[in-house]
Amino acid sequence: MIASSHSDPVGRHRECAVLDELLVALRAGESRVQVLRGEAGIGKSVLLEYAVAKAGHVTVTRAQGVEADMELPYASLHQLCAPFLAQLDALPGPQRGALRVAFGMAAGDPPDRFLVGLAVLTLLTRASETRPVLVVVDDAQWLDQVSLQTLEFVARRLLAEAVAMVFAARDPEGQAALAGLPESRIGGLDAAAAAELLGSTVGGRLEKRVRDRFVAEMHGNPLALLEFSRGRSAAELAYGLDSSTYRSARGTVSSRVERDFAERLGPLPRATRTLLLIAAAEPVGDAALLVRAAAALEVTPDAEPARAAGLIDLHGSIRFRHPLARSAVYHQADPEERRAVHRALAAATDPAADPDRRAWHAAQAATGPDEDVAAGLEQAADRARQRGDIAAEAVLLERAAQLTPDAGSRGRRAVAAAEAHFSAAAPDRATEQATLAELCPLGALNRARLARLRARILFARSRSDEAAPLLLAAAAQFAAAGSPLARETYLEAISATIFAGRLHGPTGARAAAVAARASGAPPSGSAAADLLLDGVAALLADDYDTGLTTLRSALELLATEELPTREATMRWLLLAPVALEAFIHYAWDLHAWDVLATRAVRLARDVGALGALPPALIYAGGVHIHYGDFAEAARMIDEADAIAAATGHAPHKYAALVLAAWKGDADVAAGIVEEARASAVERGEVSLLGAMGYIQGVLFNGLARYEEALVAARSGIEHDGFNFTGLSLVEHIEAATRCGKLDQARTSLDRLVELSRAADSGWARGACARSRALLADGDEADSLYRTAIEEFGRGRVAVEVARTHLLYGEWLRRSRRPALAREHLREAYEMFDGMRADAFAERTRRELIATGEHVRTRVAVPAADLTPQESQIATLAADGLTNAKIGAELFISPHTVEWHLRKVYTKLGITSRRALPDALVTAPALGIKARGGSDGPRKNRYERSLRSPRTPGPR
Repeated sequence: MIASSHSDPVGRHRECAVLDELLVALRAGESRVQVLRGEAGIGKSVLLEYAVAKAGHVTVTRAQGVEADMELPYASLHQLCAPFLAQLDALPGPQRGALRVAFGMAAGDPPDRFLVGLAVLTLLTRASETRPVLVVVDDAQWLDQVSLQTLEFVARRLLAEAVAMVFAARDPEGQAALAGLPESRIGGLDAAAAAELLGSTVGGRLEKRVRDRFVAEMHGNPLALLEFSRGRSAAELAYGLDSSTYRSARGTVSSRVERDFAERLGPLPRATRTLLLIAAAEPVGDAALLVRAAAALEVTPDAEPARAAGLIDLHGSIRFRHPLARSAVYHQADPEERRAVHRALAAATDPAADPDRRAWHAAQAATGPDEDVAAGLEQAADRARQRGDIAAEAVLLERAAQLTPDAGSRGRRAVAAAEAHFSAAAPDRATEQATLAELCPLGALNRARLARLRARILFARSRSDEAAPLLLAAAAQFAAAGSPLARETYLEAISATIFAGRLHGPTGARAAAVAARASGAPPSGSAAADLLLDGVAALLADDYDTGLTTLRSALELLATEELPTREATMRWLLLAPVALEAFIHYAWDLHAWDVLATRAVRLARDVGALGALPPALIYAGGVHIHYGDFAEAARMIDEADAIAAATGHAPHKYAALVLAAWKGDADVAAGIVEEARASAVERGEVSLLGAMGYIQGVLFNGLARYEEALVAARSGIEHDGFNFTGLSLVEHIEAATRCGKLDQARTSLDRLVELSRAADSGWARGACARSRALLADGDEADSLYRTAIEEFGRGRVAVEVARTHLLYGEWLRRSRRPALAREHLREAYEMFDGMRADAFAERTRRELIATGEHVRTRVAVPAADLTPQESQIATLAADGLTNAKIGAELFISPHTVEWHLRKVYTKLGITSRRALPDALVTAPALGIKARGGSDGPRKNRYERSLRSPRTPGPR
């Protein structure tokens, strides 16, 4: 809708009340977000102007999405941040560098777009320390993609800052934009409001019947009501509705309004129409640029007739009264006229100050293939990539390919465009460009790149094993071409087969491993990556001794390898999951798991790689599950889920499922399991289905529902994937012995021994010793249980130490040694109770009662528990980190950190952060852990159990 005066917009009392409430909260120092949604012309822009007019003593910054600007990276974000760039030097180093690269103010590695988002959040927060900040974004559906994603990230992270954001998004184009944020649907005006609006513009009294018909025809759309009644009298409207103009005006209200704007162009002088077309094609609004382009077209600038026709406003530069007016001007023009204008704008744009916009205009002006223009676009795409805007890189490369005269070069650019589109999560456009590339003559390397891309697209759409042969073929092509990408692609092929859950067969993980070992692929440039591939390939080929020896050699490099660039760090983060799976499920090495997961979290935080941070947190959470620190694991899982939601990534289910199983809440676990199972079936993620065997085995064994545990664990074994098979065997052996299926238990024990033979770790030795003990009698069983406790303690696997105390105590009770049984059962109960492993604790409690022990029921924890984020912030603050550093680590603002800390102080009964370390150590019931410090009584109990297993007395 056309800009209004500062008075309340007609018929918008409800919508204005929402904005008034937002402004009141903003002036009180609170954060608010609101998205206004509706069709074109419904009044969203007027409501934005209302908010700006009512803002008062508030700093207002604005951005306007423009359709012609959608492919220019960070254009809208730069526009919005311009008033605050003087404060750029006050940002933390990584954030400052990311924003400078994004805005083309410096060269550097492409920044993660979410690190850019954190920088914008910090910039706005710092600005709000002086005065509250109101961010106003119109036509959000036309923001360039990376700007929209960044602003959406900022909007989701606001909590305790004096920053409010109001967006307007047009439907249906903007339905997907800003989804999930607080929103208001803006509909048409009711009859009374529409009549009032018409009465203010139409000369003379308008008959009610005519008015009602006119309002119905326009669906209460304010812009349509104003524009179609503009300059018409009541009498003209009374008869105009039956005119041929209105009878032929089919389609949506917005299309009719756009046609109405287009009709106003006809009477304008040619020079004015050309000037409007220049303004429509170049949305920056730079008056000097418009004048230069007009001069190149030999046009004398004269905008007054367009202003008189209601198409533009003149406030130092040309501003269209509505985006539909801009659209009408641009689309009404002849294609040759548009090309001429773009040609003039390209010539008028400074190639040093704005080379990307110049290249884009030159491309729009091209009438056919032009290598110079295509090369300019390719250079612009490279700059977009360096700024981290993969979406813009993809579009620029796509246009470059279209304009490339040489077929070979066209194919190369199309391959690059397809890869960029895939990285930008646009697989359909990636497929289109891949198809174009296939029609061109390609060299061996580009054919291999195309084959790998096809496989990646297939794998992204359905995680089936159909992608594996394509990846293997691509890897072989890279190897034949002598490309260092070969080994990386073999690792991708192995990863695809692991995810798909297939070890056997011609396209399974073992086949991929054999092919990788025989390929003779050149070094990748990373010794850690090369050793990792060699080790994993050997494991999959059943050469456990070689594989684990190589993996141990890789561990030091993976833990210490210097990563000089962001690209090197991102490549390391892509390798980490394969390495972790190998160390967890074949090396049974909890220490390596901890080292690699901790480094993955740290690297992801350091470079702001929010896409890689959630899985890293999930792996780190898994470490803490096995350490018996369920509270820390839950905090990491919650943070991973929060970041995944904020960045639009799917949540990672594995750790949440394992944690629910160990906690033993059957109802909660069942819900998570079924949700994950449905998701796995839909995506073809068979490895997750295989993991269910282990997960449900733990759950049902903890609940003493051994028949169900037996069935579940067997399914995990039969899955026979790269991961979880060994852990499923452990669960199966316990369930089978409890169900009297001793032959099944012995078969699983033989396989467990073979699978873990080369691991030579406390975890693996403990698992084998305990599993043997379950099938042994007398002194042999006694010795094996004690060995298992010692070995699990050496491996620091606290949950298994506690569980072995339980099993040993159960065996001792049945061996009529109740006094010694009570000692081990008490130890198990204390550990399980402290962990909040409720099912195993209850199973232990029942055993203790059977020995004649009186067990007190656990007292409920007070309701003053800290939330996962509060406890994480408290932990970091207790470690001495400033609010700014905590905010940078957790991707929130320092104000939000302080807001959470005030709540922490209240819950813990303290008044300052100086008291936090002591308060956390003395609050074990809250599940708090001071990082790097003591865990209080709970950790002392775990340390005692891990250090010194009990020695039984004489029989």
